[in-house]
Amino acid sequence: MDVRIRPHKLSGEVIVPPSKSLAHRAIICASLAQGTSVISNVSYSKDILATISAMESLGAIIDRNGDTLTITGSNPIFKNTHTIDANESGSTLRFLIPIALVFNDNATFVGHNRLVKRPLDVYFDIFDKLNINYSHNSYLPLTVNNSLKSGDYIITNNSSSQFITGLLFALPMLNGDSRIILTEKLESIGYINLTLDLLQKFGIKIIFKDNMFIVPGSQTYKPFNYKVEGDYSQAAFFFVAQALGNDIKVSGLTDKSLQGDKEIVNDLIKAGCNFKYDNGSYTLISKELRPVELDMSQTPDLGPILSVLFTQINGKSSLVNAERLRIKECDRITDVLTELKKCNVNCSETKDSLTIQGISNINGATLDSHNDHRLVMSFAIMSTVSNEDIIIKNAGAVSKSFPNFFDVFKALKGDIEIYE
Repeated sequence: MDVRIRPHKLSGEVIVPPSKSLAHRAIICASLAQGTSVISNVSYSKDILATISAMESLGAIIDRNGDTLTITGSNPIFKNTHTIDANESGSTLRFLIPIALVFNDNATFVGHNRLVKRPLDVYFDIFDKLNINYSHNSYLPLTVNNSLKSGDYIITNNSSSQFITGLLFALPMLNGDSRIILTEKLESIGYINLTLDLLQKFGIKIIFKDNMFIVPGSQTYKPFNYKVEGDYSQAAFFFVAQALGNDIKVSGLTDKSLQGDKEIVNDLIKAGCNFKYDNGSYTLISKELRPVELDMSQTPDLGPILSVLFTQINGKSSLVNAERLRIKECDRITDVLTELKKCNVNCSETKDSLTIQGISNINGATLDSHNDHRLVMSFAIMSTVSNEDIIIKNAGAVSKSFPNFFDVFKALKGDIEIYE
């Protein structure tokens, strides 16, 4: 699917979709619980459908009714080799590998597109130390066929919090106590906070102190009814749209959220924006955009849309500590730079940074999404300050996280043509 977007300001209210990060975690916890849980306000993106399918293959019974899932959990016992398809979801893959290893049988993980090349070295290092049998082709397909053991897990590479979350899901179910010991500063700590909060709601107790997780063994997941809150990761596109002069009210969010990407509000404040929060909604009350340097070590998913913001700030702005952007659905440093240059934006990169010189006008261009949902949505928002049409190739990538993004965009008076 390709889209052509004509320059036009957006206006209206957007109710942001439910958090994908929280939905992943709630579905997994409910599937491991002994009993029935109800998970409501779920958006069925490709990533969430991958997690639902994976947990069903591990033994959970999941019934879908509108945006609500009724999940009857099961300790998933493998009797034969199972194939678990993570599609393009890094969260699904990395969360479930340790869970599969708890139950001591064969499981083969497969994926599609860039996921087959996304690193799994943190797990491979663990497998080697614990003598867990595994085989793989590059990274996927990956077959694991021995049980996880309780004990100390020393993590020397915090390249993604998803590996730690996967262990936090699995280790409480083992007979003995375990520790996850980090040798480096934890990145994306916001995502770990989400994991710990959901685990507590489903009856699992874990202590985090002194850069170490203490995980008591022989714990049992308990059923819990949970409503997924609005997603700050997706709200970020509309927050930046506000900063670019679009008259939008962003609703469906809690200001008490533990989501790491809630940092988008602080990022925009640093860039000269002021917001009012009232009863779940944010409105922009003033702005005086100024150059800014923003640290991406904890919030790499915000990189693409903040890059669009930088194009409209007079002066040079930078994303720093951003190396993890390179191992997402695409290389979100080089690929964003490549596409912005097509629009006459002056930008440069280093190994872990992206610097953008703001300009007054964005030229129209045909842009490649690099099959990355966040690039698609970022370029769509950029069209509102373009002086010519923006064409986005492979725009269907939005289905990974925000399937009805373009319906929302149209409802906000966006001028768009879709070509299947």
